[in-house]
This record gives sequence, C-alpha cells and structure tokens, in this order.
Amino acid sequence: MAFTLPQLPYSYDALEPHFDARTMEIHHSKHHAGYTAKFNAALESASLDSSDLTGLMTLMDMNNAALRNNGGGYYNHCLFWENLSPQATEMSADLASCIERCFGSVDNMKEAFSKAAATRFGSGWAWLCRKDDGSLEVCSTANQDNPLMPGIGCGGRPILALDVWEHAYYLHYQNRRPDYINAFWSIVNWDVVSKRWAG
Repeated sequence: MAFTLPQLPYSYDALEPHFDARTMEIHHSKHHAGYTAKFNAALESASLDSSDLTGLMTLMDMNNAALRNNGGGYYNHCLFWENLSPQATEMSADLASCIERCFGSVDNMKEAFSKAAATRFGSGWAWLCRKDDGSLEVCSTANQDNPLMPGIGCGGRPILALDVWEHAYYLHYQNRRPDYINAFWSIVNWDVVSKRWAG
C-alpha cells in the first residue's frame, strides 16, 4: 500500500504572517512530496507492505537509510501540518493540568520546547511527547528521526512537533531560527495536540 501526500487543512497563505505562503508551498509540495515518493520506493525495495505508519516507525530498521530518512520525513511532516491552525485554539484543561504537573507551567513547557528547537544543531525536530506513564517530555531529534524510532533516546508518543530544518523557515526568517520558533506558538493547533494527548 502506497502512502500519499496529505492535503493541508488550510491554504498555503492561511498561516501568514507567521509562516509565509511561499515557504509553505515549497515545504509541502516539494519537500514533503519528495519524502512521500522516496518512502514508498524504500518500502517497495524493502518488501514491506503496511498501512500502519506508526508501526513502521516503531519497528524501523535504523540501518536502512532510505527507509529511515524518508519514512521519518513522511511521518514527521504529516504530524507537523496537523499541529498548525490559522484559527486561535486552546488546549484542553486536562492537557494544561498535565503540563503544569510535568513542567510547573505552560510557559515553562514552551520555554523547554523552544530551547530544544533552538539548540538542535543542524537539521532536526523538537517534540513534546506523552510517555507510557502519562507524563510529558520535551526532546529533539536529528535529521528526520522521531521519538517512535528505536534507540533514539527520546521516548513516548509525539503530540507536538516543530520542524527546524532550514527549509521550514529560511525564506522568511533567514538565520533567525528563534524568531521562527516564537512565531510557531501563535499558530499551534491545541485542539489536535489535546486529542493526541488524550488518545
């Protein structure tokens, strides 16, 4: 079964001025489309046929670079697009309570997440994950790795992701990654994040 490039639930310009339309269009229609095509090719070469994307991530052959990089690129971007919303949203009371227990406050969580994103050397991702015991953890991964993959050292189920590859922000923000990270908080889809946390 081939995976397909998901349609965005908003237009390319819907997230302006935080994320610009040109970056969004290139990011989705070129970068994510490329990962999608190469992931499907890698699955075929590895003789894997599965519609369970999460299962493929957790059982990833970390020595298969094509599968690891493109499978991660496909999964990570699918999660990322759903994280974003042009409309203001609010996190659920239950998620807010969990964040306060784990980090002391929502602002503390945002600070830890922003630091993980800003200090990721080179290309990668920042994550907020729900661990098996219900607690939350902030971490980051290199390249297209994600917390579901074996041996990454960043445990739990991802509920919030931020792409810090330069292709995600360079046209608009140039080398100002912290400004891009700060803009992200204005367009987080807390409805989706809350559902992921609860699910």
